[in-house]
Amino acid sequence: MSLNRLVSVLDQLDLYHHQMLDLGQVKKTSIISNDVDTLIRILNQESKLIKSIEQADEERIQASYSFLNERGIKSQLNLTVSELARLIFDIEEKQMLLDTQSRLKSTLDQLKQVNILNQQLLEQSLEFIEFSLDVMLDKPNQDITYQHPAAHQSYGTRQKGLFDRRG
Repeated sequence: MSLNRLVSVLDQLDLYHHQMLDLGQVKKTSIISNDVDTLIRILNQESKLIKSIEQADEERIQASYSFLNERGIKSQLNLTVSELARLIFDIEEKQMLLDTQSRLKSTLDQLKQVNILNQQLLEQSLEFIEFSLDVMLDKPNQDITYQHPAAHQSYGTRQKGLFDRRG
């Protein structure tokens, strides 16, 4: 039955996204601890997992088409799980599909929150690095001690003031 295949693929997607969630938690600690080697390893694992998710999503699309064909609908529309659930009249099957959808949505919401936090941590790290480089490499805009304005002028050059008429 194509509904069982669809539910199985959705469960597989949920499993893959749980793995992404676990990697996101490890990524958070590696960002905080500035562990670049672990971060690179995690990024490689995530890219492999993303390929698996893309394959599972293609299977989901094919399972939904099979489900539609089984119901006598010859459409190639990419329907959502909620729209597919409207086509199920057996209460137990409908509930099974909606429960699977709910678990997947919850996992995706958690993953979104972890990704937002990791993005903020990375932005803060980059801002700190930029600030550190500015402090180490740039000379300050103003000297800390007072210097007479004439001390800045060298012979033959004159600084232009705000109201310099000569231009």
